[in-house]
Amino acid sequence: QVQLVESGGDLVQPGGSLRLSCVYSGVPHTTYGMAWFRQAPGKEREGIAYISFADGYTYYAEAMQGRFTISRDKSKNTVDLLMTSLKPEDTAVYYCRVFGSDYWGQGTQVTVSS
Repeated sequence: QVQLVESGGDLVQPGGSLRLSCVYSGVPHTTYGMAWFRQAPGKEREGIAYISFADGYTYYAEAMQGRFTISRDKSKNTVDLLMTSLKPEDTAVYYCRVFGSDYWGQGTQVTVSS
């Protein structure tokens, strides 16, 4: 049984940083990787970062390049998302997802506001 649990969401000021964590369990060994998505109020859910389980390859949506870093800790079964230089438009619920599947976490709220 696949389980994904996100944590780390918070209220942060513009320009600040935040680290989100996704603890996963039950993920098949054949899984290609994990991804982080977000959904802002009134907008569709969008993919923002991906990490390959095979070789650690990472991909970022253009708006996140240079500000966000995705990483994996195999020993802890976690995939983290370090977010820096946060902007009000980064306000959203952030979700982790097993790439190419319908396995999602419950989400964690990030609010960027002064």
